[in-house]
Amino acid sequence: MVAIKLGCPYYCRVTLTSQARVATDRPGRYIKQLCDHLGRKIDTEYDDTRGRVTLAAGTCVLTAEDGALLMRASADDAESLARLEDVVGRHLERFGTRDELTVTWVR
Repeated sequence: MVAIKLGCPYYCRVTLTSQARVATDRPGRYIKQLCDHLGRKIDTEYDDTRGRVTLAAGTCVLTAEDGALLMRASADDAESLARLEDVVGRHLERFGTRDELTVTWVR
């Protein structure tokens, strides 16, 4: 998905986005775990139902839903988006090994 920010006649910023919906009975737990772990090196913020991970590559917003963790990633270019997807997705899958969590990003 591509979103174009309008308003400037000379320059339009294109933001690439992707999302993943991961089935889990404990989305809030995984938001906390991801943000606590990644927050040792990068900017994160979270509460019981939402989180945000901000890398130099882009931002990933985490939302707890009934029976799922929704992750929305955004970055300025395809390479940065792929890096962001890899970092967040790989960590979640590692933390969720017992629950057999699988992250599949959709652009």
